[in-house]
Amino acid sequence: MPRSPAAPSPVADGIMPEWRLSPGLTPYDEALAAMEARATAIAARQADELIWLLEHPSVYTAGTSADPAELVDPRFPVVPAGRGGRYTYHGPGQRVGYTMLDLNMRGRDVRCFVHALEGWVIAALEQVGLSSFRAPGRVGIWTHDAAGREAKIGAIGVRVRRWVTLHGFSVNVAPDMSHFGGIVPCGLPDYPVTSLAALNHGTDMETFDAALALTRRGFLESLSCNRQNGT
Repeated sequence: MPRSPAAPSPVADGIMPEWRLSPGLTPYDEALAAMEARATAIAARQADELIWLLEHPSVYTAGTSADPAELVDPRFPVVPAGRGGRYTYHGPGQRVGYTMLDLNMRGRDVRCFVHALEGWVIAALEQVGLSSFRAPGRVGIWTHDAAGREAKIGAIGVRVRRWVTLHGFSVNVAPDMSHFGGIVPCGLPDYPVTSLAALNHGTDMETFDAALALTRRGFLESLSCNRQNGT
């Protein structure tokens, strides 16, 4: 339901964003267009905030800092994403979460938002029994692979327009890990990527989605501490 221009803060009155889970595979360009349109409507106070969980067909997306030299083997379509960051891969078996939130009412602090987004994914992974962490100087969600190396299990890429957020996170549940070989993931050649399946963790998408749902309130509440930085 659309909000009126006089609607109060969603943190202050407990309003939760719409929670949408799309079955099957959603083409990336269709999702990007829908996300852009929703963010525009949110900024105009014509739509509610949205957290959207989905999967994409295999695609490489290019952030605003993408280096063509890091596109090693473009075996899938390459789509400019408009978000921050470099090249990343999306595909079946990977949970993608798009967050369209109004930072005018949740705190105009992009650094806080990215930190909170990482914390949400870390908390959800903890719910399913996997320890993960932030790494200084490397945006994203990290864990240790079977060889004990620091490995990336989740990526963060965001854009903020008129203080409404777009894009969000991706978490490798059970994708084909060989597909990451077509790029230098996130421009970090010295670190491997991993997944819950590669770690023999046994968590399926439905279970991970439930963990995200369970921990989302903590994510939203972690943004409220910076509302003093808003309008």
